Parts: sequence; C-alpha cells; structure tokens
Amino acid sequence: MTLETDRTRLRLWRTDEADRFLDTYSRWEVSRWLGRAPNLLRSREDAVTRIERWTERTTADPDRGLWAIERKDDRTVAGTVLLVPIPDAADGAIEVGWHLHPDAWGHGFATEAARAVVARAFAQGLPEVVAVVTPGNDASVRVAQRVGLLHEGLTDHYYGTTMELFRLVSPLPGDASGAD
Repeated sequence: MTLETDRTRLRLWRTDEADRFLDTYSRWEVSRWLGRAPNLLRSREDAVTRIERWTERTTADPDRGLWAIERKDDRTVAGTVLLVPIPDAADGAIEVGWHLHPDAWGHGFATEAARAVVARAFAQGLPEVVAVVTPGNDASVRVAQRVGLLHEGLTDHYYGTTMELFRLVSPLPGDASGAD
C-alpha cells in the first residue's frame, strides 16, 4: 500500500532507512510508550531485521501493517503509522497507532496519517478500530481525539497491561435517517 495525504506518503519502510529507524526506536522518549516493557533498538542490524519483519508482515496482508510516514516536502520519514490486529485480543480488535521521531512531534503528521489509514480501513469495510495508549502519554491521547476516536476508559484486555482505550466505529453508509 502507498497512501498519500496532503503532506505525507504512507509506504513500506526500506532497509536503506535503517539509520532513521534506529534513531527513532532506540530513543527512550519514543519506546517508553510502546508496550509493557519497552524494547529499545540497539543496533543498525536490529533495525534492518525489524524493517524486514514489518515488510513481510505488511506484504502478507496489505490491508494491515506498519508503514513509514514520509514527509512529501523533504522525503524525511517522520515515523510509523500502523493498523494491526492486537495480538491475543479475544475480541479481534484492530489497532491504529503511531510512533514518531521526536523531531516530527507537534506537526500533525501522526493525526494526518492515522486519519488516512482509518478512512481507508472503513472504506474497505472494517467496522471499527481501536487505539490503546499507555496512561500518561498525553500527546497520543490528543492524537486519538483528533482522529475522532472516543475515550472508553482504562482496559487491561490488551498487551497484558492497563491502557487507555479509544474506539471509533465506522459510519453507516447513507445519511443519518437511513433513507437512501
């Protein structure tokens, strides 16, 4: 999948971008919000391996995956947007998420990319998406809200830890009255 927004291009990460990937995912200020036990990348080789794994996963199911958020103006990768099944989720939840390099924070790239991925998913018939945010990650809470996800409170149903749960249900086709 390649998907374009006004300012970004969403596409697969490339292995020649391993240095940028490493610079993003080796940072505590990024990785601290990613799961119960942050997994900081330690080497370029680890970055290449993870990019290859993400590429295989996304290629196997192009409707779900993890994509680079490339800025159109200078072709710098701002970070990652994802639409993936939550592992071991009994309800089959599909998660939208975002991880950005700190130099891309506060510019609206996460919101723009997440909106595009959600809109595409809904156009393909996905009935709903969720976002799970580590408590205290106020920036991601604001992104979820700007995307239109509704806060449902705390949950311990995903990732073996307590998270803030946000949900967005696909709008029904037709107008609000149901008349065609």
